[in-house]
Amino acid sequence: MSAVLNLKKRAEILYPETDGKPMAETDIHREQMYYLIETLKVHFQSQADVYISGNIMFYYEEGNPRKVFSPDVMVCFGISGEVRRTFKLWEEKQFPQVIFEISSRGTWGEDLNKKWFLYQQFGVKEYYIFDPEYDYLPEPLIAYRVKRGELKQVAVKNKRIFSEDLGLDVVDTGEGLRFFNPETKEFLLTLSEEQQARRQAEDEVARLREELQRLKNPKNNS
Repeated sequence: MSAVLNLKKRAEILYPETDGKPMAETDIHREQMYYLIETLKVHFQSQADVYISGNIMFYYEEGNPRKVFSPDVMVCFGISGEVRRTFKLWEEKQFPQVIFEISSRGTWGEDLNKKWFLYQQFGVKEYYIFDPEYDYLPEPLIAYRVKRGELKQVAVKNKRIFSEDLGLDVVDTGEGLRFFNPETKEFLLTLSEEQQARRQAEDEVARLREELQRLKNPKNNS
């Protein structure tokens, strides 16, 4: 087959942008995914070479659209953070270093077995599986870290574990999974939470200014 025909054949291969399945089984799973993705995007927004996504069609074998998976949350260092429609490994040439799967009744077995094997094969450095319903997994939060080329389970102590790649604590609060910044000693906020906190701070500043003005002009209060 000539090079031209080979290129044409490759161009005709379709890589769907969706598998037709819902993003998550329940509101609990969807909101947990949103939190992880949104807070990580806010946290790394100053770094142009960090790509954070979730529920994206991830193709890992050129020419074979069946070789695909869709990680719930993934963090990929060393590539552009621009928005993508799909993720093709042969174009990006970089596999995510950190992956989170939000386990459910229909996925927990695959998360523990098939995906663990796949992620190990491609060199994922950290893999976390979380059960937001506290029902399916032996422990709500299971963590793996690469050691000598294999993803080994590591202990989660006091419901938290430090992510070396993210520089953040991954914490099971008992109500969900959150990120804690050891440097600021605070949990990461989503963009909407940050905006709400900013509005509250601005309202408090305005209130204090009014109070100060009132104290400076006691006659106005008589």
